[in-house]
Amino acid sequence: MTTDTLTDTPTADFGTALPAAEAGGLYAQVQQFYAHQMQLFDAHDADGWAATFTQDAHFDVPTLAEPVRGRAGLAANVRRNKAQQEGDGRRLRHWIGMLDIRSRRGEELRTRCYALVYATERGGPSTVLRVCVMEDVLVRVDGAWLTRHRIVTRDDLA
Repeated sequence: MTTDTLTDTPTADFGTALPAAEAGGLYAQVQQFYAHQMQLFDAHDADGWAATFTQDAHFDVPTLAEPVRGRAGLAANVRRNKAQQEGDGRRLRHWIGMLDIRSRRGEELRTRCYALVYATERGGPSTVLRVCVMEDVLVRVDGAWLTRHRIVTRDDLA
């Protein structure tokens, strides 16, 4: 697990702010992309969620010992999460907010946002389990946004 920012897009070169004329529509597209992606993840739709990443995607999150690469690995991770949640009786939900979008090159975007993970015990209240920062490189493939590279850092491990 790494705790650095994206290696191919360092924080110092976060990208260019979007022109105001482009920002609104693009912002809405990316928010919709994340809403759809996180709902697939929380519903344990392994193949659907993996399909929101490029074939060669890189996914680095501190709850895993090693970064996951490729759609097959991503789908397997969702299946593992489902089994774990069913075993411990918790339901996890992910909320994405404070989204910042920057243009990089052509059909590539750099995003940075906060990700809150809520846990709900069966019959119990919901609590914030983790507060994270999620940094992505998104690319447009055949008109759709896909995640090529994701790094998640956790505030409690910083």
